[in-house]
Amino acid sequence: MSELDCLLPKEINVSSTELDTVAVALHVGSQIDYFTGHFPQAPILAGVVQLDWAIHFGFKHLDLCQAAVKNVEVLKFQVVIQPEDRVNLMLVKKSDHKFTFKYESEKGVHSSGRIVLEES
Repeated sequence: MSELDCLLPKEINVSSTELDTVAVALHVGSQIDYFTGHFPQAPILAGVVQLDWAIHFGFKHLDLCQAAVKNVEVLKFQVVIQPEDRVNLMLVKKSDHKFTFKYESEKGVHSSGRIVLEES
């Protein structure tokens, strides 16, 4: 098992139905380090990790400028993500410096927001 296997969910499928829109199906395995100590009786994925993953997959799958995050806007956390959940991450590029994300599953919308990158 590589270090990334303990930090990132497994990509099951990546698809694009519209220009600048990518859907990433993810399996959030119980081996992910972020569950350790985050409520031992009922582990959940912290919001900051969801945000970090959205940034990671946004840079990986969208044609964005490679810049630092300037701001996070309209950030909402609604339904917790638990070990072994399968979630869909929808990424939509709004410009070279801005994209939105939304995690969804059969449980509903888990979280969403808009990420703004620094402009040179």
